[in-house]
Amino acid sequence: MKTHRFRGALSALVAAALLSGCGGVSEMTKDRVARSESAVRQAQETVGRSEQGAVELQKARDHLQQAREAVDKNDEELALRHAHQAELTSELAVARAQSASARRAVEELQASIRTLRQEMERGDPVTATDQ
Repeated sequence: MKTHRFRGALSALVAAALLSGCGGVSEMTKDRVARSESAVRQAQETVGRSEQGAVELQKARDHLQQAREAVDKNDEELALRHAHQAELTSELAVARAQSASARRAVEELQASIRTLRQEMERGDPVTATDQ
């Protein structure tokens, strides 16, 4: 008798879960889309007006928009897929922008080093007469 009640309660619980799943997108998926929105926003701040990472940032925005549309259509799997892709593409945009910034800093440092070497090779007349 107890087994029948347990099975009945379990069946009711499973049925309720299935029905509630059909009614919309889970909170977990909505949270994932919200995290994607945050990632895209942060990428926008990092990339700014830079050309490096701009293409990836636009792709991230497109995936975010598709994730939002999938949530509106109650398509959980598609929403999760696009939200995840938006996050990954945002990270790529940030990485490209930071890489370009680091390259520019290295180039500036190398130019400064070249200038210092040239000055050393010529000899600094002020330092030579002071000694």
